[in-house]
Amino acid sequence: MKVRNILGERFKEAPKDCTIASHALMVRGGYMRYMSNGIYSLYTPGKRIMQKIEAIIRDEMDKIGGQEVMFPVVMPASLWEESGRYTSIGSEMARFEDRSKNKMVLGMTHEEAAVHLARDIANSYTDFPFMIYQIQTKFRDEPRARGGLIRVREFTMKDAYSFHTSMEDLQEYYKLCHKAYENIYKRVGAKNVISVASDSGMMGGSVSHEFMLLSEIGEDTLAICPSCDYKANMEAAECKTQPLNSEVKELEKVYTPDTKTIEALSEFLHIEEKDLCKAVVYQKNATDEYVIIFIRGDLEVNETKLRNYLGEEIHPALEITEESGIVAGFIGPVNSKANAQMIFDKSLIGMNNMVCGANEVDHHYVGANLERDLGKVEYTDVAKIFEGAECPCCGKPGIKIEKGIEVGNIFQLGTKYTKSMNMTYLDKEGKQQYPIMGCYGIGVGRLAASICQESHDDYGPIWPMPIAPWQVEICALRCDNEQVRGLADRLYTTLQDKGVEVLFDDRDIRPGAMFADADLFGVPVRVVVSPKNCEKNVVEVSLRDKSLKTEFSIDTAVEDIIKLVESEKDKYKL
Repeated sequence: MKVRNILGERFKEAPKDCTIASHALMVRGGYMRYMSNGIYSLYTPGKRIMQKIEAIIRDEMDKIGGQEVMFPVVMPASLWEESGRYTSIGSEMARFEDRSKNKMVLGMTHEEAAVHLARDIANSYTDFPFMIYQIQTKFRDEPRARGGLIRVREFTMKDAYSFHTSMEDLQEYYKLCHKAYENIYKRVGAKNVISVASDSGMMGGSVSHEFMLLSEIGEDTLAICPSCDYKANMEAAECKTQPLNSEVKELEKVYTPDTKTIEALSEFLHIEEKDLCKAVVYQKNATDEYVIIFIRGDLEVNETKLRNYLGEEIHPALEITEESGIVAGFIGPVNSKANAQMIFDKSLIGMNNMVCGANEVDHHYVGANLERDLGKVEYTDVAKIFEGAECPCCGKPGIKIEKGIEVGNIFQLGTKYTKSMNMTYLDKEGKQQYPIMGCYGIGVGRLAASICQESHDDYGPIWPMPIAPWQVEICALRCDNEQVRGLADRLYTTLQDKGVEVLFDDRDIRPGAMFADADLFGVPVRVVVSPKNCEKNVVEVSLRDKSLKTEFSIDTAVEDIIKLVESEKDKYKL
């Protein structure tokens, strides 16, 4: 491919809406073009990168017995009504009617389609296990599209679905998929990807992991223990706190004027926030019923944990009515007359001398003890883990909080979809059973953008060899020079004949402009042919990551360049 023939342009300045490096560089480098919010077209360099990532994914999926299929982008709503997700998923799913007034949806994920494909075919235990996968365009009406391909509305994704006759079989296959994902990230050149325990969200299931590329621009917050192998998304991380075991004192009501916040109460009573009991009020979306969370004063509520505990969607209380019996700013669990569900976080265990609201304006209780003052109390974990917290696994303090970009996920779904969609098989005893499912996804475009975010400098992407749009770029300076033109043409033709992917820049432009474009292409190996080099009987060769700059003799240049390409490939082999 010659640069002069590539559709697209490269330019110095990024558009103002490109707020992160990968987005800016992929726009500046002519990889993609904005069409609509969260929707992009890909130029040739971007498409070539995606194809290479897809090829690596296919290879790893095939190695663990995956069968590639293709599901429709458009599906009848009846499938999603069977699973219950037609109504449980919100406006992020695109719904419409076709010309016959049939309700339809655009696929944002394909669990329903996978069950539909298999349920009338896999009828006996002898048909199991199996895994089917696709690499397909999907649409999710994401309300916060941002960061170029990091968070989009239309995207290309590999999604896989496995079917099993026992939980043990799923768990064994889950391990194989986990290892295959680790292989994929190494082979595509993603350096800082970790696996973390996660919340299953709309996918359902009991066990799930996300693969996170550590990055300061990541939207996910991760809890990582430096003392053991514990890693979890903050949404799923258990928050462990040590009981304060303070001295038991008598319950006493005290006057606390204008102390509606934890900060004001802490300052007024001259005590630390961790000695206070904070009340946070939510409402259930379906009924507007109030839910009061009582939690240690220095902690925050993890809304994902709360949703999972309640089994329904919630939102922060927008207005507290007088009829609710809730005294805003002075809410407490003792002598409460609130018409609300009360939830007690585990951080309150062992707080023998607690300060809490007295359910009376300008008054709080001191010396509160939940077990003494309320009787039996049921505690649950609904708190956010925090920097320096105790590790839920090894028990040592020092949890680190880091940011990450989700580049893949895997779920043990169980029978959530096979039951709701009535997919059954006959076991060895001739009894009907529901297959057990696993689900495994990777966003192709997001992975490409994440690698660009991880591997770049101020001048452009530094693509790893396995996914680079081309392996070698030849920069011919002064192509009007007969010697330069002849050598550059020979290298271009011979390297291509030997299977090397070559980008050839033979434009009549300034060297600075040519090298600036080469930086934006991010090709791993750069070969410079110039009059000066020809006089020395060499070509100048460098690596895009600046780890090598050398000269190869013209006589052995082809062989030496191929060896360098192979050496760069070897860095990413398993």
